Amino acid sequence: MEGDILDTEKLESVAKQGFDGIIHLAAFKAAGESMILPEKYSVNNINGTINIINCASKAGIKNIVFSSTAAVYGEPEYLPIDEEHPLNPENYYGYTKLQIEGLLAWYDKLKGIKSASLRYFNAAGYDTAGRITGLERNPANLLPVIMETAAGIRKKIDIFGNDYPTPDKTCIRDYVHVTDLADAHYLSMKYLITENKSIVLNLGSDTGISVLEMIEKARKITGKPIPAEIAPRRAGDAVKLIAKSDKAEKVLNWQAKNSSAEILISSSWEVYSRRRPK
Repeated sequence: MEGDILDTEKLESVAKQGFDGIIHLAAFKAAGESMILPEKYSVNNINGTINIINCASKAGIKNIVFSSTAAVYGEPEYLPIDEEHPLNPENYYGYTKLQIEGLLAWYDKLKGIKSASLRYFNAAGYDTAGRITGLERNPANLLPVIMETAAGIRKKIDIFGNDYPTPDKTCIRDYVHVTDLADAHYLSMKYLITENKSIVLNLGSDTGISVLEMIEKARKITGKPIPAEIAPRRAGDAVKLIAKSDKAEKVLNWQAKNSSAEILISSSWEVYSRRRPK
């Protein structure tokens, strides 16, 4: 879901076709890179979204489902994290998403554009029906990097820090499957159209798995050694992120049905195993 979103002329052309709503997925999303290249993230994520919202306003489109992120919370003050948790992003990527949420709230007040800001925890996995098989380009997230290593596309995986206050000293994350996220976006658009109210929701599996645990599970499922080495910590990485997603379950009747580590890994390996170097 990474991409450039600055083609205003194209956005206006699409908006004029009379759609009921916009599902806004596009952004640059590498937390580590955002700490090095904030200019890139400011222009694409924030300015690009302003273009989208303004085009929606001009075309009379009143519903936007926005892919936000758990990075808006920063280092947790308590776990699991609910939607009332303080917002204090520790990386610039999270900051851009928080600013967009603020923009959407203002356009609700001023223009009546309703929005659903969906705070993903770690999106991962591949379409369980096997319909989408494209590989992520230059991935920075854990699971695709594991898959590239298992498939022989890269020689090893770097584990960024092994001195965190967790049982195995590596970061813990809550992963949510892309199929479950797709369901949530569909249900959110239905909610906006029928209820005419903006909403903010967490989307996660409500469980955590460490970097080392994910690598070890991938080794068992793929049957590959998946070499890994310890590297220095990355700026902006929280120690532990686990969602509380009961609000999405209650409001949307949504569940993370496909977000176990086993399904995340197996659905990814089904794609990557066919792309191994010969």
